[in-house]
Amino acid sequence: MAEFTGERVIPGQVNVDLLNEHVARYAFAARLARGKRVLDAGCGAGYGSAELAHTAQFVAGADLAPEAVDYARAHYRMPNLAFEQASCAALPHSGASFDLVVAFEVIEHLENWRALLLEARRVLASNGQFVVSTPNKLYYTESRGPEGTNPFHQHEFTFEEFRDALSNVFPVVSMFLENHVEGVTFQPHDTGNAVEVRVDAGEPAPDESHFFVAVCSHGPQPGNPTFVYVPRAANLLRERERHIALLEHELAAKNAWLEAARHDLAQLDHAHRALDQELRRSNHWAAELNHQVETLGARVEEVQDELVREQEKARQMAGAYEAKIVELEQDVGAKTQWARDTETRLQQHIQDLVAAVEALHRTEKELEERTAWALRLRDEAGALAHQLALYRASRWVRLGRTVGLGPTPPAG
Repeated sequence: MAEFTGERVIPGQVNVDLLNEHVARYAFAARLARGKRVLDAGCGAGYGSAELAHTAQFVAGADLAPEAVDYARAHYRMPNLAFEQASCAALPHSGASFDLVVAFEVIEHLENWRALLLEARRVLASNGQFVVSTPNKLYYTESRGPEGTNPFHQHEFTFEEFRDALSNVFPVVSMFLENHVEGVTFQPHDTGNAVEVRVDAGEPAPDESHFFVAVCSHGPQPGNPTFVYVPRAANLLRERERHIALLEHELAAKNAWLEAARHDLAQLDHAHRALDQELRRSNHWAAELNHQVETLGARVEEVQDELVREQEKARQMAGAYEAKIVELEQDVGAKTQWARDTETRLQQHIQDLVAAVEALHRTEKELEERTAWALRLRDEAGALAHQLALYRASRWVRLGRTVGLGPTPPAG
């Protein structure tokens, strides 16, 4: 369901004055729509397209927002009325398709607003009319006050800017000023009477006007009479009285809120005083901390200087240690080489000793063999000596010596 956002007007969801100023523009254009093919560019909720369809041959309502198109199709059904989703800067229609094109409160929403004017000129018949409106930038900015710039608007126009922009596209431009005006009606109780309107002459003031409305065409147009729209809710004083009553109710609610806010403010003020005292104590404590920090900062600088000096000493000592390490490495290398040489000599000596031990073992073995041989010779000599002794002691031998017979035994 479409919702009122502050820009798209939904009947029944906005106040009467706002709705009337939008309906008035369609009533203004309806005088030009009789029996014509009409395009409502940026139709929104569709109520204006339906207003035009009462007198037009056919009305096409186009809007870029799908929810707006859905709302229009659901609420405004007429045989000569159709709604479509389309961009005003790229209309899906062939050239010269319409006798009347309207675009109310659309141009200020478009970043490429020139495309709307060019598209309107393209789809407009040679004798057609283009009716376009926009709020007065000067009045609109002032009326919004503290709310600031409208976030839905891309470009707002002053009177001269709007007229010049239209004149650059259309040869003929008739400008109108739309305003809410004070009026008094005398309406007969009986219906069917003619309507007479008197509008006192006054100097037009574009800069003070609420809206600008322009009727553009390719060629000359008929006269431009003043148009007055009097809505059905015509008792303006009664509407204002109701509005004042509503404002008074809102004011009472705001006063109650203001009183509560004052009470809350008093409590906040008390709390603020307590916080202020606490803040002063905190500031005093912070000042002491700042002094300590400054003292510590000075000490840190001293320590940093000392650290620099110690680092320099450490670098010098490291250099000396590195030189000593080189010297020790050289000494260790020499001693290692000496140890290796000594190990080589010891291995040679060990080999010599092993050879000597082996020779000794061979000598001992040979000595043992010779000793055994000597012992055998000794035993053999003893045996021979024993035999010789027996031989000498033999009586036969003694007898042989006596008679000079037999061998002479060796002297023992």
